Amino acid sequence: MRISIFGLGYVGAVCAGCLSARGHEVVGVDISKDKIDLINAGKSPIVEPGLGELLAQGIQTARLRGTTNFAEAIRDTDLSMICVGTPSKKNGDLELDYIESVCREIGFVLRDKATRHTIVVRSTVLPGTVKNVVIPILEDCSGKKAGVDFGVAVNPEFLRESTAIKDYDFPPMTVIGQFDQASGDVLQALYEELDAPIIRKDIEVAEMIKYTCNVWHATKVTFANEIGNIAKAVGVDGREVMDVVCQDKTLNLSQYYMRPGFAFGGSCLPKDVRALTYRAGSLDIEAPLLNSLMRSNESQVQNAFDIVSSHDKRKVALLGLSFKAGTDDLRESPLVELAEMLIGKGFDLSIYDSNVEYARVHGANKDYIESKIPTFRPCSTRTSTR
Repeated sequence: MRISIFGLGYVGAVCAGCLSARGHEVVGVDISKDKIDLINAGKSPIVEPGLGELLAQGIQTARLRGTTNFAEAIRDTDLSMICVGTPSKKNGDLELDYIESVCREIGFVLRDKATRHTIVVRSTVLPGTVKNVVIPILEDCSGKKAGVDFGVAVNPEFLRESTAIKDYDFPPMTVIGQFDQASGDVLQALYEELDAPIIRKDIEVAEMIKYTCNVWHATKVTFANEIGNIAKAVGVDGREVMDVVCQDKTLNLSQYYMRPGFAFGGSCLPKDVRALTYRAGSLDIEAPLLNSLMRSNESQVQNAFDIVSSHDKRKVALLGLSFKAGTDDLRESPLVELAEMLIGKGFDLSIYDSNVEYARVHGANKDYIESKIPTFRPCSTRTSTR
């Protein structure tokens, strides 16, 4: 395949080396003449183990060359990868000047190009960027229609600096966000030789996947550090703790608890989060991530209440009352909290939970439900607060 890569930083340079090593004809494009001179000399413009050898091999086999000529690169290739930077603004938003500039250059050349061209965004961009920024610029500058006259796709990268070549050759997955079927087919053909699942989604989903992965990685680092700080303060080796935690592939490192839904509850999680954060505070240990858990959980209940309140209906049915399916445990159930909020605001609430029968509610369960919903009584298997 004939591929042009715009932006020869950490992502672009690695892609250029790896794609040329797999037999593709690659043209690397950058506004920096210094980077282009290095590429054409078979040298890496960045520090990345093994990349210099790949680039040198690409130059020697004539499968790789660098240029500052945008138009030439687009005319001579069938697919363009946008790998330019998207740095942060002072307010945290993304700076899209580089992407917008590249899209304008590509669009102007596409205006006079007779053959179909596919544009692939590898730069990390927020959901909606490609449809609201990239495609309009390409269409305006080319006078052509995305998905008809040219293809558009998103292909987020999962490369880590210092292990980027290995990450390229052995990715956990290949995510393709396709604007049109043909663009997805082109990218699938490009990556079929890699031993990794190919996942094709809508463009916005692919954009969001990249951010979700990165934020999850940041969350894991922060979580491990906060646990380590608390462990050290109580005389425990945090690494020893986390080594064991990471051995649990059923709950700790798995798909479990990783589906968006309602708040957590029950007799364990809320109590244990509060206890650990209290201990951290008593030891003067900062744990902002852990301290945010209960507030975030409470906001999920509030969100549900706000959704119900936004409708012009006063009769509400609550299907389920225990903190999770398959149990009758009502302690700290977020559904009990929601029921309490709805009743307090005058909603006519009916509750159904096949696992919860008032006659069998006793002990801590009974004390909890009566303190939260004094009017809670059953009507056979259908419970009404009326």
